[in-house]
Amino acid sequence: MKVNLKALSTFLAVAENASFGKAAEQLHLSLPAVSMQVKQMEERLGLALFQRTTRKVELTTEGEQLLISARRAMAELETALAHLQQTADAQHGHLSFACVPTIAGSTLPEVLTDFARLYPGVTVAVRELRQPEMLEAVRRREVDFGIGPEPDRLGELDLKPLFTDDYVAVLPVGHPAATKKEISLRELAKMRLLALGSSQFRRDIQRALKHEGLEPDMGYEFTHVATVVGMIEAGLGIGILPRVAVPRHSSVSAVRIVRPVMKRTIAIITIRGHSMSPAAARFVALCDRLGGALAERR
Repeated sequence: MKVNLKALSTFLAVAENASFGKAAEQLHLSLPAVSMQVKQMEERLGLALFQRTTRKVELTTEGEQLLISARRAMAELETALAHLQQTADAQHGHLSFACVPTIAGSTLPEVLTDFARLYPGVTVAVRELRQPEMLEAVRRREVDFGIGPEPDRLGELDLKPLFTDDYVAVLPVGHPAATKKEISLRELAKMRLLALGSSQFRRDIQRALKHEGLEPDMGYEFTHVATVVGMIEAGLGIGILPRVAVPRHSSVSAVRIVRPVMKRTIAIITIRGHSMSPAAARFVALCDRLGGALAERR
């Protein structure tokens, strides 16, 4: 037997008001409409829910049983709807995304801090992965989205560009080239270059070097940006890093590389056609701050 939500709400209004008239006023319905809905419910059930007299309306024994169940059902429904509304408003939920380390350790903290302030009920899991592993996590739907350099091939992926990140030469204080505004790749090739062991990063650097016909000394490679910066500060060599990865509070200088200009596009990367959760959509909207943070550094 099917009893719709509207009929159940009408039954509850009559039961709680002990009056068809008051129920009609509460529901903004006519008295005949309320009476008809209750009558149809009783006919479907095959029993009376109310005892009607000229003076009052009382629940039958069966009506009282239905009232208990109906109140419980309506309370559960209201709780579920409130939960869904909170999810839609991103007041609670879970967010999981992957991010390349150069972004995770630089501008991402500002965005996450804002997100935590605006949506304190949302739990967040950030996976710091190199670009290949980040893309794979997105493809496997292990995360809601990825943040990192635009891949050479999109395939089933989709992206929302956030900002353009230049590659810069990172030099220790006191180096003759540290005060320059620009430096060419050919000049850098004459120095010992410290490499960051990211496959995508190395590919970009090697492509630019090959295009210029250069074969520099790149005998040192490191995994983490902080290590590269430490080695630069110690005087081991010169680094080439994404501008966003250069620590703001350090003793190194960042000089823009020209001839050729090298850059990468940082984007939100998702599976094409993937619908984001409300929490993920709110976070992505905040990610426009990444571009603003980079502009401030420039």
